[in-house]
This record gives sequence, C-alpha cells and structure tokens, in this order.
Amino acid sequence: MEPDLFTAAAEDRQEKDPTSSPLAVRMRPRTLDEVVGQQHLLKPGSPLRRLVGEGDRAGGHSPAGPSSVILWGPPGTGKTTLAYVVSRATNKRFVELSAITAGVKEVRAVIEGARRATGGYGKETVLFLDEIHRFSKAQQDSLLPAVENRWVTLIAATTENPYFSVISPLLSRSLLLTLEPLTDDDIGGLLRRALAEERGLGGALSLPEDTAAHLLRIAGGDARRALTALEAAAGGALAKGEQDITLTTLEESVDRAAVTYDRDGDQHYDVASALIKSIRGSDVDAALHYLARMIEAGEDPRFIARRLMISASEDIGLADPSALPLAVAAAQAVAMIGFPEAALTLSHATIALALAPKSNAATTAIGAAMEDVRKGLAGPVPAHLRDGHYKGAAKLGHAQGYLYPHDLPGAIAAQQYAPDALKDRRYYQPTRYGAEARYADVVERVRARLAGEQPGRTED
Repeated sequence: MEPDLFTAAAEDRQEKDPTSSPLAVRMRPRTLDEVVGQQHLLKPGSPLRRLVGEGDRAGGHSPAGPSSVILWGPPGTGKTTLAYVVSRATNKRFVELSAITAGVKEVRAVIEGARRATGGYGKETVLFLDEIHRFSKAQQDSLLPAVENRWVTLIAATTENPYFSVISPLLSRSLLLTLEPLTDDDIGGLLRRALAEERGLGGALSLPEDTAAHLLRIAGGDARRALTALEAAAGGALAKGEQDITLTTLEESVDRAAVTYDRDGDQHYDVASALIKSIRGSDVDAALHYLARMIEAGEDPRFIARRLMISASEDIGLADPSALPLAVAAAQAVAMIGFPEAALTLSHATIALALAPKSNAATTAIGAAMEDVRKGLAGPVPAHLRDGHYKGAAKLGHAQGYLYPHDLPGAIAAQQYAPDALKDRRYYQPTRYGAEARYADVVERVRARLAGEQPGRTED
C-alpha cells in the first residue's frame, strides 16, 4: 500500500464530514487563488500557474511543464499546500512521502505504482517529497529516472538552501520556487477565513483583538501552527460554552502565556536593549530570559542575530576573537533554518557571548578616531605612503623613501604612517582581559619599533 495517499474516497469522506480532519487540513486551499501569501509566485503567467495548466494556451496547447519542482522556504509557508493544489488542479494522484521516515524502497514503490497507474488508468501521479535535504546523494539519485521519464511529477520541499542540499542533476532538472515567510496580514486573513467558512469553524465563534494578536505571536509566520492553535482554542471555548475565544482560553489551550511585547513599540527596543546589556554584564541567565521573551513574542530571528553580531564587536572584541565569527555563523544559520530551530542557534550564541571575556577597546578606539576626524584632525597622507604606481608620481615625490616591512626583520619598519597632526595619537588601548592581554603586549612592542626604539635588536 502506498504511504500517505490522498485518494478520491478520502476527499469524499472529508467533504461529507468536514470535522473529521484537523482544521489545518480542512482549510487547505483548493485552488491557487486561495493560497495565502506567496504573491510573487502567483502572478498571471507565472511558472506555478503554468504548471497547473493556466497561462497562455495559444495554438491550442501549453508547453510541457517541468517534471520536477523544488519548493524552498521556512516551515508553515505552504509547501505541502502548493503540492496538493497542483495535484488537484491537474487531476493527478497525490502521494506524500517524508524523507525523515521514507527511503529508497518506499520511493521506488511509489514510482512503480505511478507507472502502473499511468499505464492502466491514464492518471498521472504527483509525488510530494517533504524534507528532501534529509535524503543522501544516493537516495536523491534514485529519483532521477522517474523525473527524466516523467513517470511522476516530483514536488520536493526543503527548509535548507537547495544549492547545498540537493544534488546538481536533480536541481538542474527542476523548477526552483522560493517561498517567503508569511506576514501577520497573511496569517490574519487565513484565521478570519477559518472562523467564517463552513469547512472551518462556520462562524460559531468570534476572535477578540487581543486574542488574535497573541495568536499571531504564537504562529510566528507559520500558517499550520496558527490554525492548530486556533482549533485548540476553539475547542476550549466550546467546552466552556463561550461565544468568544478569550485570551485566557487560548493560553490554557496552547499552554503559552501572552507576552507583553510590541514588535513595533517601546517594548521591542526595551527588551532588545536588556538582552544586550545582560550579555555585556555577563549575566547569562538574564540574557536567556530576554532572548526567550523575544522569541515567544514572534520577533524576527534575523533582528536578534544582528544585535548579537554587534555585541560581539562592541562588548567583547579582541578579548575573545572567536566571538564575532561565532555570531556571524549564528546569523547565517538563522537565515537558513528559521524558527523554531533557530531558537537553538540563538541560545548557543547568546550563552557564548554572555560568558566571553569582555573588552570595549575596539569600540572606544574607532570612536576616538572618528571624533578626531570630525574635529578636522586629518592632514595630508605622508608622501612616502602615497600611490606611486601612476606616471608622474615619482616627480611628485610619492612613494619615495617608503620602507617595505617584509624586507625588514620582524616585518616592521620604523617609519611614520599617520598624518603629522596625528602621529602621536593612541586610539587602541587594549585591556588585559582574555585573549586581548596578548594584543596589549604586541601593540606596546610594535609602537616602540615604529618609533625607532628597537630594544634587543638581535635579529638585526
């Protein structure tokens, strides 16, 4: 028996008894026009509309569409939904597999079943493969014959960058569609439809503004999560005999307290400020608390990651040179995986930064240097440092007398680099914290050598 097969009989049962399926399934769009968000993919004449048979049919036929589609986007943005809509619109069988639980054996069984169905009944098959990035190269290779021979229309979904997670032969034979995170307006519209439509809650309940706002925070741009939470809260309200889904009922139903946090108001900046100041103060527990508040409130994970990158330079600097690469890596990971898994990466980075030795020497150094520039303390670049590569530069004395450091012991030349007005300025004042203690020793020796003070010139 083919796994997770949406048959005509199953659809008939759902239509006869709409409450037999979860709300997220009942509200699944039946056409592309009902799809929430992703307007960049749904424009007239777009590849996705051509895939379902819409678009230019001049000459009595449409050009053959791709035999493989890869949907790349965060969880809950409609990847499964789009695959289902394609199968429904094209009147094809729909088979769903997950790369987490399926293997080559299951894939081959579906492909063989598709070949038999095409030959015996003339009905083609859409194979939806979720989490394709979890398939090994060999497992992905097993899909190529079916794609090449058009035995199935393969629609594969991934939350990871397909250029790194999908083999090149399959990627080159596929139409790549990038799904964007759903906005609060997208989710809000979906919730209103779910409340009103007969296949949803049929107008039996209303959703007050404060409850709706918290539901959007819970959803975090994930349509499936929003509908699941709404269904749980609706069940709780009906059990109490309520006509409104109250905030209390929603909290009880999903076991998630409402966080007082406005992503566009003062709380947004207050909590973000508290996170950074807790990291600066090395209070890892307080930092994690504020991080959790931001996550639970539905804060954009990229905003949090950006703040952590700034903190790595502003408050840690060279006391721990690994802090900035770690924060940058965290930001890259967050951009690739999104919530909910991104919470783990943000926690990892927050803990590391909070416990790292601290130094603001890099911050104060550039601040002092910029302040001098603003005051007009600049002056001409010393002649020996000017560009001497163009014709006539030598006549102007440019680059004359320049000492090439690599030709000298220790690769340090005793010559002036700063303009005359600034030759005695010392902007970088390293601390003795963490790894910066080593830089403090180095900068002291280097400054002495630059000034021509070369104690212990044994290497000369």
